[in-house]
Amino acid sequence: MLIDVVSSVFLLGGALFCVVGAFGLLRFPDVLSRLQAGTKPQTVGLLMVLAGVALQLEAVDAVGLILVALLQVVTAPVLSQLVGRAAYRIGAVDRSSLLRDDLGDRLRSEGFPTPKGRPGDR
Repeated sequence: MLIDVVSSVFLLGGALFCVVGAFGLLRFPDVLSRLQAGTKPQTVGLLMVLAGVALQLEAVDAVGLILVALLQVVTAPVLSQLVGRAAYRIGAVDRSSLLRDDLGDRLRSEGFPTPKGRPGDR
């Protein structure tokens, strides 16, 4: 009985995180903010849902869920970084709003052209 309640809390909490992340994707103004909303809450939400499901399974059956969680934790930040770099390089990032522009400095030092577009273009 207690395990069912804890599992339900994890499932509902995970679903709530995913819904909040989806609203962030719709509401945030720029690419980098949307990447945060699409990556962080979705990852935490999925991990909570997987934890809720794992509580209902036998230990042997939960191994697959652990693999899913590991793949999500490893691939989501990498994919987010690649999308952010691509958005920066095509000029979809408002560079004037950045506090630090390490990628721009690095690209210029390596001889790459300035990203296309003007600051503020989407």
